[in-house]
Amino acid sequence: MKILKSLSFEEANTNSQEIFSAVKGKIGMVPNLYGAMGTSDKLLGGFLSFSESLKSGELSAKEYEAVALATSQANDCAYCISAHTALSKMNGFTEEETLAIRDQSIADSKLSVLVALTNELIDLKGKPTTTTVDRFFEEGYNKAAFAEVIAITALTTITNNVYHNGGFEIDFPKAQNIEELQLT
Repeated sequence: MKILKSLSFEEANTNSQEIFSAVKGKIGMVPNLYGAMGTSDKLLGGFLSFSESLKSGELSAKEYEAVALATSQANDCAYCISAHTALSKMNGFTEEETLAIRDQSIADSKLSVLVALTNELIDLKGKPTTTTVDRFFEEGYNKAAFAEVIAITALTTITNNVYHNGGFEIDFPKAQNIEELQLT
């Protein structure tokens, strides 16, 4: 059942319209995901504010996208996988690296533990293993970064769940299906 369709500007309430205008002014479009989130101006406004705050945190833009992409893959969200693949490339990842993040085979040890921690937060219901947490700190991350990985994972899970309950098209270049790549 698809409950959350992407709203047009005219269908949105005044607060969401203001947010849509700001987003369009900043990035040139209102992604369908944001159109669906605009069903609740509190959800969309809060999400955008919190994500902007986290983007100025402990993690680099590349690390932020690695967490978001790994979360989207773990939650099987085609929309967010496509969006974060595009954003990852804009932040310096190659196509091959985006695929390696998604299948948990990224060679860079710091990114590898970041992806492992993200996946364990999802798969182990917020209780990562001591081994992964120890590796995370050994790679030079601090407690603030740990807290922010939790937050980015949670925020991305919100968008994943909006898509799973939404009736809207992917308006980013569609990401490759890693399951198909693993068969070749």
